[in-house]
Amino acid sequence: MVVCAGVFTLVYLGADARVPALAVARPLSAGQTVVDADLRVVRIVPDAGLELLPADQASQVVGRAVRVPLAEGTLLAGSHLGPVGWPPQGQAVAAVPIKPGRMPAGITEGSRVLVVPVAPDATVEPATAPEASGPGQPVPATVVGVVDAADGSGTSVVTLLLDQGAAVAVAGAGGDLALVLAGG
Repeated sequence: MVVCAGVFTLVYLGADARVPALAVARPLSAGQTVVDADLRVVRIVPDAGLELLPADQASQVVGRAVRVPLAEGTLLAGSHLGPVGWPPQGQAVAAVPIKPGRMPAGITEGSRVLVVPVAPDATVEPATAPEASGPGQPVPATVVGVVDAADGSGTSVVTLLLDQGAAVAVAGAGGDLALVLAGG
């Protein structure tokens, strides 16, 4: 029985197709320099279409900047390193305060939303705000960060990636905004 267990262990360990690769240990911002604490080693089964950085290249990654924001757990690829490529050409990033009750639960990084101006008197008609296809129109955006209850009033700060012209209008709106989770 001991011989069988030994043979099984050798066969099982020899059949392990997983390889050590680098992953992000904590969120990284575009342009941030990678330090040892930002990396962790994970064992994964590689796929031909997946670009990976092997764990033995960690020393070559430390000290380099990331091109785009990376979430914790992201498998690191060579294309993630280099000069900042964020935000993409023609787009901008804006942070907006969102009052309690003006954002559906479940909005996270990557969520597609519509930024909607809220009328000051809480009527159905939207207030004049960011220009999309006209005053008071919803503006499409992608969430890149959420800080819940950033102040004592329960207001959250949501960072959005959107068209450059719309970003200026949204950031300068000065009024109340709401987020609507959009499909697609």
